Amino acid sequence: MIDAIGRILIAAPLVLGVYAFVIYPALVWIWSRLRPSFTLAAEPEHWPAVTILIVAYNEEHRLRRTIETALTVDYPPELLDILVVSDASSDGTDDLVRNYGDERVRLLRQPSRRGKPAGENASGAHVRGEYVVSIDASILIPRDSLKPLVRALLVPGVGLASGRDISVGDEAREGNKAESSYVGLEMTLRSYETRVHSIVGASGCFYAARRDLHALPLPEHLSRDFAAASVARAHGYRAVSVDDATCLVPRTPTLKAELRRKSRTMARGLGTLVYLRGMMNPFKYGSYALMMASHKLARWLLFPALLGWVFGPLLLIKAAPYTLLLTVGMLVGLALARLTLTWPDDKRLPKLVAFPGYIFVSIVAGWLAWLQLLKGEKLATWEPTKRPATELPTVNSRSQA
Repeated sequence: MIDAIGRILIAAPLVLGVYAFVIYPALVWIWSRLRPSFTLAAEPEHWPAVTILIVAYNEEHRLRRTIETALTVDYPPELLDILVVSDASSDGTDDLVRNYGDERVRLLRQPSRRGKPAGENASGAHVRGEYVVSIDASILIPRDSLKPLVRALLVPGVGLASGRDISVGDEAREGNKAESSYVGLEMTLRSYETRVHSIVGASGCFYAARRDLHALPLPEHLSRDFAAASVARAHGYRAVSVDDATCLVPRTPTLKAELRRKSRTMARGLGTLVYLRGMMNPFKYGSYALMMASHKLARWLLFPALLGWVFGPLLLIKAAPYTLLLTVGMLVGLALARLTLTWPDDKRLPKLVAFPGYIFVSIVAGWLAWLQLLKGEKLATWEPTKRPATELPTVNSRSQA
């Protein structure tokens, strides 16, 4: 009996990992080949009004550049406005918006700090556009990226359109280059899911929704960009990813910052998944339920399952002592993660350490997220990820993906 438990503990991470990162992407790719490509609507004679929403907390040093970039996108300027929701910022964020000098830039200040989802909920009564485009205060939108996002929403039956993140940064200096590879794989998978029918989560950095869908309030501890795709699907709409609607997302410069970001993001995501568990009913939601269970649930179950590689071999120490290599490997990996987290911020992390360090820091972040879920902690307020500044490329952003 003990041997059987040990073998299950060892097999579980392998089965989940292979399914989530190999079998499921392959299945979705094959499935997508059997479906017609998603095609954007033609450019309309009259473009719809759009509100760009930015929920910000103490972002005075980055917000001006983001607003400037958003105001200069290729879109009729009279149909564009920006609503900044200040989450009771205590720096100069509010004054920056009030004194910006453009009537299209508006401020909605929260009376107390309640978190990003609360700000998104509060914005519903203040948006002017037919569509609401949500962006982070730290990202930049290339000039040609907004129209493709809007054209996707003009396709009948589409309720949400998500942009394509491009992870950027100083690769010679940062220890978090592996984030770019992960982001690239995630964006490719969303393209396949779009062709099948719907994505199961939008990019929190850059996505757009119909105003009536955005106006629906959600519990303040949820991740709205994740939940928004399911809200659209539950109301009979598709949620799609738009490859040409790119945004530049600066990488977190250190793995310490990445640990904080990932653990917070996954904790909110797990809470959102629990809230949306009914969306995994295949009899009601068909392919969407399968993709939700595969893309989200299976991937996140991998983190607690990896504890099996720490403890499983201990149960097999007599029957299969060689499995202790898994325990040793996990402990070495965790020691490596510890090393990367204590590495001085002003020194470059060696390439030999950076990639495996990123993997094991991600594992630790997953464990922390599950711990928060099991403890019943609900994260409403947030500390925005401190990403470095970036600049728009001089060439078409699509070529940088």
